[in-house]
Amino acid sequence: MYELEEKIGYKFKNRELLINALTHSSYANENRGDGISSNERLEYLGDAVLELISARYIYDLKPAMPEGKMTRLRSELVCEQSLHNVALYLGLGKYLLMGKGEDKNGGRQRPSILADAVEAVLAAVYLDGGFDAADAFIRRSLLNPDSISESHSRDYKTELQELVQQKPGRVISYVPAGESGPDHAKLFLFKVCLDGETVGEGSGRTKKEAEQAAACEALKKMNK
Repeated sequence: MYELEEKIGYKFKNRELLINALTHSSYANENRGDGISSNERLEYLGDAVLELISARYIYDLKPAMPEGKMTRLRSELVCEQSLHNVALYLGLGKYLLMGKGEDKNGGRQRPSILADAVEAVLAAVYLDGGFDAADAFIRRSLLNPDSISESHSRDYKTELQELVQQKPGRVISYVPAGESGPDHAKLFLFKVCLDGETVGEGSGRTKKEAEQAAACEALKKMNK
């Protein structure tokens, strides 16, 4: 835990909060008699704290950016892939307390589990050290001026539509392909189809975010 605290850049006064943040539901379910709780409540709180920190960061950094673009930029900055990258940087997978079955099935490498754990750790830092400590953690690990670029404000759905319209008669559609996670942190999966054939898939915390991710993947494939 000391090693993880160094990577996070924060030393816990109550280390039980950090342990709770690393406890996956599969481990809690396998040890119900021991009164162990999963990190799902912390994940819920961390999601809200992350939204506020990222919103304030963009608000201060981009004073001329309109509300719509700010909303889209925030969604992209704190998407599952971004949080997964933070988890990889922290090496979070090896610290997770996980049930045997989930562990055997590759849970320590699953992006959604790692992204959720980052939010739980953020909440633990917030509860233990307050808003300033949580803000410092996220700014170090996720938010920096280099992360605010033109690429983050791109509208992939519009770009894909414009590309496809170069050949008249072609039809784009976005189709739900499933969802996962608890109600407070639902993850949506969408696929984008071109003339009925799947050309990209993507996931996100909202349906719009998932559609944008699917369009982004389609653009990458089509521009190869």
